[in-house]
Amino acid sequence: MNKKVLIPLIVVILALCGAATWLFLSLQEQKQVVQDMEELAELDKQEMENEYERFTMQYSEMKTQINNDSIIAQLTEEQMKTQKLLEELKQVKASDAREIARLKKELATVREVLRDYVYQIDSLNRLNENLKAENSRVNAELNERNAQVAGLNSEKASLSEKVAIAAQLDATNIQMQILGKNGKAAKKLKDCKQMRVNFTITKNVTASNGNRTVYVRIQNPGGNTLSGGGSFAYENRNIECSAKKVIEYTGEETPVTVYWNMTQMLEAGDYRVSIFVDGNMIGTKTFSFK
Repeated sequence: MNKKVLIPLIVVILALCGAATWLFLSLQEQKQVVQDMEELAELDKQEMENEYERFTMQYSEMKTQINNDSIIAQLTEEQMKTQKLLEELKQVKASDAREIARLKKELATVREVLRDYVYQIDSLNRLNENLKAENSRVNAELNERNAQVAGLNSEKASLSEKVAIAAQLDATNIQMQILGKNGKAAKKLKDCKQMRVNFTITKNVTASNGNRTVYVRIQNPGGNTLSGGGSFAYENRNIECSAKKVIEYTGEETPVTVYWNMTQMLEAGDYRVSIFVDGNMIGTKTFSFK
């Protein structure tokens, strides 16, 4: 072959080989780029799935942190929406750019909604803690005041008891005589027609003024009460008395005389005289008669 023809032919063949090599290398490079992009898209899709799953779990956790039924219902609804979007994402191919873009936008919305609920629940929990603290403080103050009131009531009751004790009357100089039919003192019980009891109610400025009923109880040597005065209340029961008398008490010393008319036979021995006013026994003394 002519040298002039061979050389250009060789040049053309070499050029074609170079072009073919460049084209092959270029195609390989483009294929690698496409493969890398597909891997990135798959990784991006997997990251989106993980985030959707994490948000779904966060909704479950938040529902355990609050007792508000209305908010729990809202959280459940948002959780179901998030779960539905996750299922949609799992069905989409990573190469479907349009659907991936839509679900990524939805993911951003879910993230914002979740952030709002986190802030709302945190605010409610802090408010609840503040209310609990305030309730504890109020209860502590109430307990303290109740204790103070109980102490004051106890003190008042104690003072009232002391005043009541101080206001009780007292009978002194108790004397008892037997009288004959002429009203004069007799020496023996066989001559007795009447018994006279004298005593003095002492001065007491604490006691209230006004009328008082004085009950005199005379018990014979056998312990039986000489009847004649009816009965009166004493220590949650009614007991018999021998005689009674209404007096006017002014807070000053008040002498009192009470008579018992003989209605039964008397025996020699000790006779006990007890005096009662306002439900209290204010004096007692024993006398011996033959």
